[in-house]
Amino acid sequence: METQKRTPWRRWIVLVLMIAGFILGGIFVPVQPEIVVAPEKLSYEPLFTLPVIGSFYLVNTLPTLAITLVLLIGIAFFTNRSIKQSAQTDMVPSGIGNLMEALVEMLYNLTEGSAGVKWARAIFPWFATIMIYVLFANLLKLVPGFESIGLIKEAHGEHGYAVQGMFLTAEEGHYVIYPFFRGISVDLNFTAALAIISVVMIQVIGFRAQGIGYLSKFFNTRRMFKVPFFGAMDFLVGLLELISEVSKILSFAFRLFGNMFAGIVLVAIVAGLLGKISILPAMVMMFELFVGIIQAFVFGMLTMVFMAQATQGHGEEHHEEAHAEAHEM
Repeated sequence: METQKRTPWRRWIVLVLMIAGFILGGIFVPVQPEIVVAPEKLSYEPLFTLPVIGSFYLVNTLPTLAITLVLLIGIAFFTNRSIKQSAQTDMVPSGIGNLMEALVEMLYNLTEGSAGVKWARAIFPWFATIMIYVLFANLLKLVPGFESIGLIKEAHGEHGYAVQGMFLTAEEGHYVIYPFFRGISVDLNFTAALAIISVVMIQVIGFRAQGIGYLSKFFNTRRMFKVPFFGAMDFLVGLLELISEVSKILSFAFRLFGNMFAGIVLVAIVAGLLGKISILPAMVMMFELFVGIIQAFVFGMLTMVFMAQATQGHGEEHHEEAHAEAHEM
């Protein structure tokens, strides 16, 4: 049998795109982005002011937050419609319904395997919601136009560029661009708020599972008077557990923020070093796509694992339950 030789047409497409990017990069010299930690303000006047907290401005992460919510609501609507249509026909969802059913089933099985059948229903909604939401937040910032299209404003004490019509030029000037959209995962306010929600719900799950006895994890005084030395050690260990629980907020918030912000810096540095050679920055964007997926999975998994741990007894409670089960047998 004669074998047909495959034409490597994909390689030619990549080569053509590289040449086109090199030519266009020489005609339209790209402007290097401004790397700032805090989100930029799109309005000069605050939206509202609270007595103690202060003024709230329209920053460029709020439009992204609104788009993320609209996309998630739209996906939920079309998924629900697909499942309802399949229930009236062959009971097999198609399209987005099939995709979301497979994703939700995978996440639920993962929760059930880690937390057990009893607490899977209570933990799964938080795990799945946080993971899917963070995933959308991480991936949406990779859409072309994010952090590159916005308002041209005068730079205040910053390195700026010149303006030509509606665009910035690579020449030095007094203007910078404040993008309309910025990824919400690189806003510390978003990651901190999500971390607080996650840690608070871990404690709620713990109280639901163990009742008031859950506090013995942090304030263990059971052996304080029976065995003073070891009782004092247990009490100090409990205080360390309390500090560890509070520090989870910092761990959750800065892990997600740090990794996603590092992606912005990496892309900007690679693009600045390579200039008109555009293929390597594109490969870095693919790496950032991978990091965004991994960080969403890590954030959700840690929430689920900590919730599963909160449902378990602590210290002597394990031994008491084991002795009780042994006597019943």
